[in-house]
Amino acid sequence: MVRLPEPKTEILARREEIVAALRRLVPGGPLGEGVISEPLRLRPYETDGLTAYRQPPLAVVLPSSTEEVAAVLRYCHENGIRVVPRGAGTSLSGGALPLADAVVLGLMRLNRILEVDYANRLAVVEAGVTNLGITREVEGEGFFYAPDPSSQLACMIGGNVGMNSGGAHCLKYGVTANNLLGVKLVTIEGEVVEIGGGHLDPAGYDWLGLITGSEGQLGVVTEVTVRILRAAEGARAMLAAFRSNEVAGAAVDAIIGSGIIPVALEFMDRPAIHACEAFAQAGYPLDAEAMLIIEVEGSEEEQDRLLGRIREICARFDPISLRVAQTAEESLAIWKGRKGAFGAVGRISPDYLCMDGTIPTGELPHVLRRIGEMSRDYGLQVANIFHAGDGNLHPLIMFDANDPESVRRAEAFGADILTLCVEVGGCLTGEHGVGVEKRDLMRAQFTEAELRQQRALKSAFDPQWLLNPAKVFPLEDAPVPARAA
Repeated sequence: MVRLPEPKTEILARREEIVAALRRLVPGGPLGEGVISEPLRLRPYETDGLTAYRQPPLAVVLPSSTEEVAAVLRYCHENGIRVVPRGAGTSLSGGALPLADAVVLGLMRLNRILEVDYANRLAVVEAGVTNLGITREVEGEGFFYAPDPSSQLACMIGGNVGMNSGGAHCLKYGVTANNLLGVKLVTIEGEVVEIGGGHLDPAGYDWLGLITGSEGQLGVVTEVTVRILRAAEGARAMLAAFRSNEVAGAAVDAIIGSGIIPVALEFMDRPAIHACEAFAQAGYPLDAEAMLIIEVEGSEEEQDRLLGRIREICARFDPISLRVAQTAEESLAIWKGRKGAFGAVGRISPDYLCMDGTIPTGELPHVLRRIGEMSRDYGLQVANIFHAGDGNLHPLIMFDANDPESVRRAEAFGADILTLCVEVGGCLTGEHGVGVEKRDLMRAQFTEAELRQQRALKSAFDPQWLLNPAKVFPLEDAPVPARAA
C-alpha cells in the first residue's frame, strides 16, 4: 500500500487559522466561494483517477487568477504548509492525491482562452482549460491541438504539462513537450516566472523542458502557450485482427520499421476487444486474439497509398481480418470502441489499475508474452490497450479493491510489468507520470547519482519540499519522516 508522510501536527492544530487566512486571500466572488473546508465537501478531492488511494486534504482553495495563486503559495511557503496542485483530477498515477495536512490548490477556475494567433499557429490559455477545449476553440478555422489523451474531454492543460501527456495521435505529432511553447509558472515563494513564449527555441537553458513532466514538483503552471496545427485534408482508419498478441506486436514493429509513421497505431487484446465490443457495438472481430487500429491522414490519394502499404505489411502476418474504412463514418465506427475502452473494462471488473510503461517497439512480442505469463502467475486478468506505435503500454490489471489480497497481487503485478519495461530498455512512464503509483520503483530506472541530481533540482525550486509532496521520489528521499499508511 502507498505510504504517506507523517502529518505535521502543528499544521493540523492551526487548521481553522489557515482556512481563515486562505479565505482572506481567495474570497471567491461570482464563481462561488474560494475555500472549501467542510469534511463532506472535501470528499470529491480526496482522490484522483487512481481511486484505490484516498486521503481528505486540510482544505481546498480555488483561485481565479495567477495573482491569487501567487498569494496562496506565498502564504503556504511562509507557514510551511504543503500544497497539492490539482486540475480535473484525472491523474491515473495518484498525481493529485492530497495529504491530511496539505492544501489542494484547484486550478479549474483558471479556464480562459487568452489569445489565439492563427498566423503564428499558437494559443495562450489558462491552466484550467480542457485539452479538447483548445481544439474546439480553433477547429472552425481548420486548426487543432495535437496531443489527445483519452481523458481529453475532462483533463486540463496544466495537468497535461505536469505529466507530459500524450494520446493516440502522439505517434505522429508528439506529446505535450513537442507542442508546448511557453508557460507562466508560480514558484512556491509566490514569484511569477514566464518561460518561453510565442517563439521557437529560446536562448539559454531549456527551462521549459525541465518544467514539462515535473508533476507539480517545481512550481504551479497557470498559463500555457501551445502550438496549434493546421488540420489535414482527411483521415481514414483500418482494422487488422491477428491470432496472437505476439503476432500483432510483430506487425506493429514491421509497420514502424518500414518507415511509415501513421497518425495513430493502437493495440487491443482479446479481453479488451470483447469488453469494447459489448460496450460500443463497433463490429470488432470476436475471434481475434489481438487487433490493431491504424489511422493515416492526408489527401485521398495519400491515404490510399499509405493504407495499401500497411495492408501489404499486415498481410505477411496471416491476419484473421483486414478492414479499411471507406468513409469518415466507418472510421468513427472503428474508433468508437477504442475511445470508450477504459469505461468498457470498468463494466467487467469492479476495479482496475491502468499501467503506463514504455518500451522499444521491437520488444513488443516478448513483453506481451511475459505479461500473459504474469497474468496467469498472479491469477488476475489483464486487458492490453495501448499506443503500440510508440511502445506506450497501458495494461489494465483487473482486481477487487475490497479484497486486500487482490489489491496486493494487482500492485505486485503492476510493479513487475513496469520493471520489465525498464529491463528491455524502456522506462517507467510514457504519459501518466510517476505520482505515488511508481514512486517506489524509481530506483529500478535510475541510479543513486541520477536520483541525487533530481532531488537537488527539486530542492533548488522548493527547499522545504512543500509542492506536491510524497510524489515522484521514494518517500525516504524526502526531508520528512515517514510512516505506514
